Amino acid sequence: MTNNNKKKLTTGFGAPVGDNQNSMTAGSRGPTLIQDVHLLEKLAHFNRERIPERVVHAKGAGAHGYFEVTNDMSKYTKASFLSEVGKQTPLFIRFSTVAGESGSADTLRDPRGFAVKFYTDEGNYDLVGNNTPVFFIRDAIKFPDFIHTQKRHPQTHLKDPNAVWDFWSLSPESLHQVTYLMGDRGIPATYRHMNGYGSHTFKWVNEDGEAVWVKYHFKTEQGVKNLTNEVAAKIAGENPDYHTEDLFHAIENGDFPVWKLQVQIMPIEDADHYRFDPFDVTKVWSHKDYPLMDVGRLVLDRNPENYFAEVEQAAFSPGSFVPGIEASPDKMLQGRLFAYADAHRYRVGTNHQSLPINRPKSEVNHYQRDGQMRFDDNGGKSVYYEPNSSGGPAESPENKQTPYTLDGEVNSVAYDHDDHYTQAGDLYRLMDAGERKRLIETVVSAMKPVESEEIKRKQVQHFYKADPEYGNQVAEGLGLTVKKP
Repeated sequence: MTNNNKKKLTTGFGAPVGDNQNSMTAGSRGPTLIQDVHLLEKLAHFNRERIPERVVHAKGAGAHGYFEVTNDMSKYTKASFLSEVGKQTPLFIRFSTVAGESGSADTLRDPRGFAVKFYTDEGNYDLVGNNTPVFFIRDAIKFPDFIHTQKRHPQTHLKDPNAVWDFWSLSPESLHQVTYLMGDRGIPATYRHMNGYGSHTFKWVNEDGEAVWVKYHFKTEQGVKNLTNEVAAKIAGENPDYHTEDLFHAIENGDFPVWKLQVQIMPIEDADHYRFDPFDVTKVWSHKDYPLMDVGRLVLDRNPENYFAEVEQAAFSPGSFVPGIEASPDKMLQGRLFAYADAHRYRVGTNHQSLPINRPKSEVNHYQRDGQMRFDDNGGKSVYYEPNSSGGPAESPENKQTPYTLDGEVNSVAYDHDDHYTQAGDLYRLMDAGERKRLIETVVSAMKPVESEEIKRKQVQHFYKADPEYGNQVAEGLGLTVKKP
């Protein structure tokens, strides 16, 4: 007897399905008939349920929430969502590990992605950062090579410490981030108990066209908590989805995670004479030089209804700006402006911006048509080119990006500043004795499997240049003799 209160199961085209338990066959023993279109549709869709995995940040968790302004920032930026105390903007956030595959453990020693999509009234603004204020490299041209070292060896299909430390030893700009990663904050206790950073330098522009450089800091109000190597390894074996589970249940139980957003503001002219290049993502700005300023609070209060639709298909791009926020000359950022959106076009599809999780809450008007997975009216019969005489959407000159002066020859040029050691050494010296001891133990443990003594010696030299004690302690742990550089 049919239960008329239940929704009818249908095919993807909406036709009712009469039997979802038995394939259509020629007799009870088969063979199966190709005319069973429901079976064919079901199997064909199942074969395609997995979209390509993210090359990096494959393992992650997400949540919905809102951002509330606590300090009017209109003096520095015309970005509407930052313009009024008390103004709330809905958002979606995705946390992730960087190097591991989708099935990897949450508690590996790895940076964590901290990507925020603000659904502002002027379009989506994506701030795609990490839980570290710096990164391993500072030019996007090195990114594919760096990520290759974090992935699996093409022959053994195992992680390869030789590749990891060979690359780092030949890329001294990585030292600051390596010191951070190998320290106590290298394994957050949960996603809720870590800070987030925009990492890059960005430009803010106000209504009068006045610009400043800015860095973002999300400070967890749950307090920073981390895991030891031993506890992290134990959890990885018992519950590899520990961070994902923790975030979901915290929100489900009403224990909403909160972060305070603060920024550092640098006058435009300071960039020309600051002691470190302010666009070098392997460096930080001193808080004494540029104190943190409160902006607002980020609150997560709703879990996704469907992981695939909302977390897996979420597409973040550092190039998603709104009026009042612009890019800086940071070479790593410049490469990401292209790479992220291009990855989404490949992984999710040409029209990934139209998916509900990615679609802006504000009105969308453009001349982009067709492409795979176009599931709206594709612009209908409206004008499909620009300029036009039909009253179609037109540019708004007041939202052109602000100019800045460039000077130099076209060439493949490195950053002017090559001090890769001062800030890494400062970080080491900021640690107490216990933190230093654990850092050394972690570094030594990670480097011992490296087969090449030359690679070990090159890397130890970098540690030594950052701080002699740092280098000597690592060398001693590895059984090496350090020659003063």
